[in-house]
Amino acid sequence: MPKFADIAKGPNDLLNEDYTTKVSLKCKKAAGPVAVTLETNRGSGGALSSKIGGKFAYAGLSFDKVQLTADGGSVLETSLVPASGVKVSFKGNKGADLGIDYTKGSLVATGKLDVKDMSKFSTSACMGLSSGVTLGGDATYAMSGKTGISAFNVGASYSSGPLFANVTSASKMSQFNVGMSYKVNSDLTIASSSTHTSEKPCEVVAVGGAYKAPFGDIKAKVGSGGIISACLIKEVAPKVTVTASGTVAASDLSSFKYGVGIVM
Repeated sequence: MPKFADIAKGPNDLLNEDYTTKVSLKCKKAAGPVAVTLETNRGSGGALSSKIGGKFAYAGLSFDKVQLTADGGSVLETSLVPASGVKVSFKGNKGADLGIDYTKGSLVATGKLDVKDMSKFSTSACMGLSSGVTLGGDATYAMSGKTGISAFNVGASYSSGPLFANVTSASKMSQFNVGMSYKVNSDLTIASSSTHTSEKPCEVVAVGGAYKAPFGDIKAKVGSGGIISACLIKEVAPKVTVTASGTVAASDLSSFKYGVGIVM
């Protein structure tokens, strides 16, 4: 059962993941009980920036991410399971959040408190029904400045065989986002995403698909404004994956941008 934040994960991942205009290298290596990750990105000017991180567990406490970045920043993410179905987490970067996840049967509930500035508390809940329908919602309560409920939204998804559809609200239910995906066969899946408001009754955000070809996985989409994107994901060696991606505006071919990502 997904969290409410992931209720539209299927279509969103197909239409957004793997597309990139960056050049990056990500290396993963086990060093005893520690999983070490080194990520390097090339900036627009050609300069390289790297960040190194690790993941390990000690005495029942999971250090999900311990990371140092090139600009001198740091990231710390930890989690603990004190009881069955309960997970307590901490995420620290520029801010600091204390979270709790509760799972029981088809119910998933979350809570998150900003412990650095004590500025807000967020919560969500999602429940799956036997008919293939998932219902959920979230809300944010501002604890500083203008206190009170500062955001709230609802959503639902439906899954039946190869079909998946979801609708979620945004901006205090002034906007509704609709996502759909359909698995045509074992190799081809198509998806779409659109937004609906009183000003724009229907705006298509993207339409695309993913195809498992003999030489690799191909993804392509057409976004709003005539932006065409495509990428190829291929495992060139055991545990070595290369992603080549390109984006161009249909009205201006000189706007072509490319990206290459290597994960090993």
